Amino acid sequence: MGFEQLAALKAQLAEQAKAEKAAKAAEVPKRAKPPRAREATPANPAKPPVDPVVHTIARLQRRFPLAFPKNPAPKVPLKIGIFEDLVPCAQDLSLSEAELREAIRTWCRGTRYWACLIEGASRVDLAGQEAGHVRPADAKRAQQLQARRAPQARSKPSKTSSPS
Repeated sequence: MGFEQLAALKAQLAEQAKAEKAAKAAEVPKRAKPPRAREATPANPAKPPVDPVVHTIARLQRRFPLAFPKNPAPKVPLKIGIFEDLVPCAQDLSLSEAELREAIRTWCRGTRYWACLIEGASRVDLAGQEAGHVRPADAKRAQQLQARRAPQARSKPSKTSSPS
């Protein structure tokens, strides 16, 4: 069979398929499919539920981006007493005082925040304006916390290592 014959056969088969499709469409009237009920299962069951503190911090980041920068931007030292500044905003953010307290506690507890606590660094208020400086005692405490966490991180087995 030559190339021309194959091309003709292909065209003939395509025409036959079109004719069959048209015949079926004429014979069977289309019926509307009943709508499917959505399942109550989450879209991705493998994902663990998100901690509510993460949602609270996200609200703070949207409302006060200069005081609560998003990663990868470095965190900034917060003004001492910033919680008292946040309490009047709690209702606007649809948050309770307990949720705010837990969010501030979580935000200020970690190596990324401790790294920004350098002696003499400017502290910021909710608007991102300077509101004091990091005291030497605060900087020393942050270094101690980082030093204490570093050995713990090294001693934990990594998730990617496999037993031999």
